[in-house]
Amino acid sequence: MAVQEARQGAGPGAGPGPHEGGCTCGDCPHGARAGHRRAVAEFLLKRDEFAAGQGLPAAVAHSASASRQWVSEELTQSAELVADRGRAEGEAWLVRLWVRTAGTVWAAVVALLLVQALTAVGAGWSSARTAGLLAALVVAGALTAASWFHRARGGALAPVIGEDNRLSTSRAVAASWVLLVAYAVLVLVGRLAAASGPAERDALISGLDLARGAGVVTVLAVVCGIAVLVRRVVGLRVFGQRLQKVRAYRPRAADLLTDDSGRGTFADIQYVVISAVALVFAAVRLARRPDQLPDLPWGLAVVVLVSAATYLAGKYAEGGRPVILSVVRSREAGDLDAPIRTGDDIEIRGAGFVPPGAQTADRLSRMVVRIGPVHVHVPLVPVTGGFSNPSDALLTVPVPADVEPGRVEVQVVTAAGVETNRYAIDVTE
Repeated sequence: MAVQEARQGAGPGAGPGPHEGGCTCGDCPHGARAGHRRAVAEFLLKRDEFAAGQGLPAAVAHSASASRQWVSEELTQSAELVADRGRAEGEAWLVRLWVRTAGTVWAAVVALLLVQALTAVGAGWSSARTAGLLAALVVAGALTAASWFHRARGGALAPVIGEDNRLSTSRAVAASWVLLVAYAVLVLVGRLAAASGPAERDALISGLDLARGAGVVTVLAVVCGIAVLVRRVVGLRVFGQRLQKVRAYRPRAADLLTDDSGRGTFADIQYVVISAVALVFAAVRLARRPDQLPDLPWGLAVVVLVSAATYLAGKYAEGGRPVILSVVRSREAGDLDAPIRTGDDIEIRGAGFVPPGAQTADRLSRMVVRIGPVHVHVPLVPVTGGFSNPSDALLTVPVPADVEPGRVEVQVVTAAGVETNRYAIDVTE
């Protein structure tokens, strides 16, 4: 369907309509999302045509190297347009997100009111229900105000969006526990304000004793510490070139359960699932005992702590520096065996050349190979549905004529800016 849309839009007499491209007008019929989808469709059409050998000009069709270079340049320019449209869509999406987050928060308040009204049938309305509703209104008001002040960064979700423009699992879990504990304290404050006798006030104050809320306080301290520590760990590993990070166009809910490449990770999934179960248990305990902090059992608290430790260990274990294992001369069928000469293609074999989340064409086109003092951009070689070059374990680049014969070093610079080890090869005349 995307290819058909591109063909129809590229037909005779078809020109760019009003408000197309990166427009983010509120009443625009062709907003940033439509412009991005159209750019993607045109890129896919062009890539598949080049993969089928179509669209090559006669001036370069006679030379395999010249046609490959021309195709790579054309795809790179088209991929840059797709990237620009994607960034525009991501920015527009973040601006609209604050309204959605505020609406979700107030929908939760309405749901709480309905649940309290239904459970009050027969039992009657109590001061605890009033305190719970007022606490929800205070929290919702604070989140709405935060959404307004951070409306350009995703509203209430701004604190849990990482520097790579993805939702942070550690921050999301910590923020959930902070909101629960803050809500529980506000419920106690509301009940304390409405208490009439000294005995009731003393009982409510004793509900904040550490002996009753030790489990939930311990979990809160650990998950908040994990959120801070993970940010530090990731930052140090990126600066030390032991972890490759590329920026996403916009955050997605799936970021909580996946790595940067979109694959589900065990460490993140188990941390989110176990924390969600513990949060539900704590919320139920608060509903049943609104006169004290949720008394999270130590068994469940230890399970959450083990889950947090597993998540932190996963952060330490992920990633790794890209490495060149070998460099050989690329040989076509029928070619004679020979040493590497200028003009020949070489295959660079290794691991980690394509960082997670950098599988798009605009990121792949940023890969560079240093052969001696010469910087060679890795050509994009399209195939149906993707690219055969570059790949995570194999790069094919030509040895330019500017490389002096002799012993030279080869080094790959990935799209994340991380450099591999240096590998020496011999170039003959």
